[in-house]
Amino acid sequence: MPAQEYSAILSIMNRRAFGARFLGAALVPFALPQAPPLSDLRVEGRRVNDSLRRLSTFGRNSQGGVDRVAYSEADLAGRAFATGLMKEAGLSVSTDPAGNIIGKRAGSDPSRRSLMAGSHIDSVPQGGNFDGDVGSMSAIEVARTLHEAGVVLQHPLEVVIFANEEGGQTGARAMSGRLSSEDLDRVSSSGKTLREGIGFIGGDVTRLAEARRSSDEITSYLELHIEQGPVLDSEGISIGVVEGIVGIHRWMVTIEGFANHAGTTPMNARRDALLSAAWFIKRVNEEITAAPGRQVGTVGWIEAEPGAPNVIPGKVRLTLEMRDLDWDKIDGIFGRLKQASDEIGESNDTKFSFEEIYDNPPRLTDPRLQQRIESASQLLGLSSKAMPSGAGHDAQSLSHIVPVGMIFVPSRDGISHSAEEFTTESDVTNGANVLLQTILSLDRSPIGT
Repeated sequence: MPAQEYSAILSIMNRRAFGARFLGAALVPFALPQAPPLSDLRVEGRRVNDSLRRLSTFGRNSQGGVDRVAYSEADLAGRAFATGLMKEAGLSVSTDPAGNIIGKRAGSDPSRRSLMAGSHIDSVPQGGNFDGDVGSMSAIEVARTLHEAGVVLQHPLEVVIFANEEGGQTGARAMSGRLSSEDLDRVSSSGKTLREGIGFIGGDVTRLAEARRSSDEITSYLELHIEQGPVLDSEGISIGVVEGIVGIHRWMVTIEGFANHAGTTPMNARRDALLSAAWFIKRVNEEITAAPGRQVGTVGWIEAEPGAPNVIPGKVRLTLEMRDLDWDKIDGIFGRLKQASDEIGESNDTKFSFEEIYDNPPRLTDPRLQQRIESASQLLGLSSKAMPSGAGHDAQSLSHIVPVGMIFVPSRDGISHSAEEFTTESDVTNGANVLLQTILSLDRSPIGT
């Protein structure tokens, strides 16, 4: 074949090859960036901590803590702030008849029940800036993270700011159907009755039954909270996996003696009610510490009558509170204290009587949720420890209707209910990420009920 003809044929073949390559490339879609796996999804730590700082301005006091008791003006302002954050997170927000703020995010499968997370933002008088707030702001941040990442869960997601947790879990008890009409007449720390307070924050006690929810609507509830104790901080552990929430039993103890002149009544002729109270208080400490375990007992309030320096106290009233996960243990200790009171009364010619004023039995968290929280901690490379909660939480009331799980983060030096209450930014962020990853795990593989 002549060289000139060969060259022409080769040129045609090269053009065809180039065209085929070009056409093939055109037919292949451009490679789009792969979305990172959901296990790599993280909250914006700086933002959630900024939300905590901003929330702390509502009800701030001179000590640096907050007086944001439920049903106060400060509570109302804090609720408005939280509602705004929920809307920014893409949540549809409403207030239920009990005054709980509920932010909802639809899932891809309308037949599925909601995953619920939240906490509270009301404080005790002269409280701190982290109790309840960490869980509330983190739950909102989780919703915002999902919203910004365009992640649609299969389940609906509900973020709840519960009303008046510090005054007896009012909102959570209403949601679980355990708030009675008698409860509504109790006076809250704001000075309002619960009935008045619920109306003040936008609830409606005439429709309170509508606030009740059930496992037909909710598959589980998760709550992130500061530990409020020293264990995680002292042991350098990042995450507490809560096994259960202690029961709280309170009594009003009345001790009757005889008021008489402090100068003319001989010591061996006195019926000193305050002396009997002192012996009893010492015995409370002895009985509590003698039993093995983590039970606690406290006499936190005492009043002596007539309360004059020159009169022997004729009557004393004091509170006795005991907490533990084991209710039988508390009953046993109380029985021994009753026997001790009889002995003290006989030796000092005084009389003891006990009135039960609060009874909230212990509630265990769901073992399956404990495992999911533990797995999320491991995924994030965080150390964890199984532990009880020594304080009451909204999860305690929710546990009557759905499986609950709780995540603890450290409290510096174990301080809580104080302006000195503090949790580091990194610990807050860690807790929020554990909450996020636990929710994602539950969405992929629900625990059922």
